[in-house]
Amino acid sequence: MDSADGTRGRPGDFLAGPWTVTGPADGAAPYRTERERILDTLRDRVLSGVLAAGTRVGLDALAAEFGTSRTPVREACLALSQEGLMRVAQRSGITVVGLTPEAVLENFALMAALSGLAAQWAARDITERERLRIRELNREIKVAAGSGDDIAALNWAFHREINRACRSPKLQAMLGDVGRMIPRRFFELFPEHVPCSLGEHDELVAALDHGDGVTARRVAEGHFESASRVLRQHFEAKGRDGDS
Repeated sequence: MDSADGTRGRPGDFLAGPWTVTGPADGAAPYRTERERILDTLRDRVLSGVLAAGTRVGLDALAAEFGTSRTPVREACLALSQEGLMRVAQRSGITVVGLTPEAVLENFALMAALSGLAAQWAARDITERERLRIRELNREIKVAAGSGDDIAALNWAFHREINRACRSPKLQAMLGDVGRMIPRRFFELFPEHVPCSLGEHDELVAALDHGDGVTARRVAEGHFESASRVLRQHFEAKGRDGDS
């Protein structure tokens, strides 16, 4: 484990966003409560602009959509208010605050830089067991994508394994802080990005296999930068629709 001065050691699990999320060591998706499931979904909608700033949130409608009571929905909205993404007021109800498109894209830029550094360090320190696990996850992602299955959890596990291999809890914590403000289910929102992402995964795996930190960093940074371009186009299209 890292010491207080930031020297390297074996990291533990950490909280993050779509590509790096706390979970069990075997890579399986963690159990989530109703509140957590609703929280993740609503956060993604806010960060992707599906729930635009100023939108009023109806607890009854969301409870019906998620098939639950109002309580976990309200708890999720309260959590988002603590993150600054919603405003909960006794009289006016719940309103989306959201982030500006510029702030969301800034988070992607930070994620690119941090993930690039993590991949570079991982290329130096990764074990053969970790390489095998990353290759296995990469194959599973391809199979899931080819059959039209959900790849979000597998994609999360893939990037989490790489970030763990960097051996820096401090860097992982920074990834977690930024990752919370990026849509978790990016591929569900933008399925057209999947083919490009799969190719980038292959390049990243090859760089890790060869211990090539420079290439691993370049590919990891580009992975998030290309996702940022997709999101930028999404925001620009929404802006044009709003002006028409």
